[in-house]
Amino acid sequence: MSPRLSAAPRSTDPTDHRPAPRVLSIAGTDPTGGAGIQADLKSIAANGGYGMAVVTALVAQNTMGVRSVHIPPVEFLTEQLDSVSDDVEIDAVKIGMLANSAIIEAVADWLRRQRPPVVVLDPVMVATSGDRLLDERAVDAIRELVRHADLVTPNIPELAVLADEATVSRWDDVLKQAHRVSTTYGVTVLAKGGHLDDRYAPDALVDAAGQLSGGRDVVEFAGERIETTSTHGTGCSLSSALATLRPRSPGWEDAVDRAKRWLTESIAHGAELQVGHGNGPISHFAGLWAAHDPS
Repeated sequence: MSPRLSAAPRSTDPTDHRPAPRVLSIAGTDPTGGAGIQADLKSIAANGGYGMAVVTALVAQNTMGVRSVHIPPVEFLTEQLDSVSDDVEIDAVKIGMLANSAIIEAVADWLRRQRPPVVVLDPVMVATSGDRLLDERAVDAIRELVRHADLVTPNIPELAVLADEATVSRWDDVLKQAHRVSTTYGVTVLAKGGHLDDRYAPDALVDAAGQLSGGRDVVEFAGERIETTSTHGTGCSLSSALATLRPRSPGWEDAVDRAKRWLTESIAHGAELQVGHGNGPISHFAGLWAAHDPS
């Protein structure tokens, strides 16, 4: 059995009286709880934050796939966003599924008005099958939305869409493509190696402006693939963990390191949940449950 890691630690500084980071997820739903805003809220809580959620789409899905999507009126989305920001001080925002250009543009307008201190964008654009989820107008809107983000967390096919290039399969080419996206949009990119056909699954922060520690433009993080089918919602969970950890981290490198350790633990114990017949969810609270297990 893999060792259980502790959940992301809270500050031990006795003079630190800041509240838990107040993190808003803007995303679609998953009624089985493994992805979307349900996974985001679990991820935020597991990493020490207070989670809030604005629904962009109601999705009928389970661990085996998506059946249908209902998109509420864009005016209602704006009302949800304003109702949160009119009342609550927001420390970080995670953005996930945005189904069409009108929804994307409404979120971009809200970001321009509110200017949250941390914005993490998980650009949901390509299905596991490889099919595009957005039409060209929506893809263009997502590319513009990237300019409002501090960190963007695409998988390899989504990185190619942002770059408007073909999908690459070698890690060196992934890093080069991420560098071009960072240069074009002025954003830090978390390049993820999960789609590589290799036992190793490295990740890397890429910042073409050289704003990473030591003035570097690339910081790599080692990773080894876990043999499991419990990977549903990993992208949602990672991006929301990063949004939660960044307000209390000295930089993105620290936030990524802590988020990866938590996610590795959560993936390793996902199968224990025995949820669904397809790609099951990760176990967001594995470390917390282990810490409170009387046995």
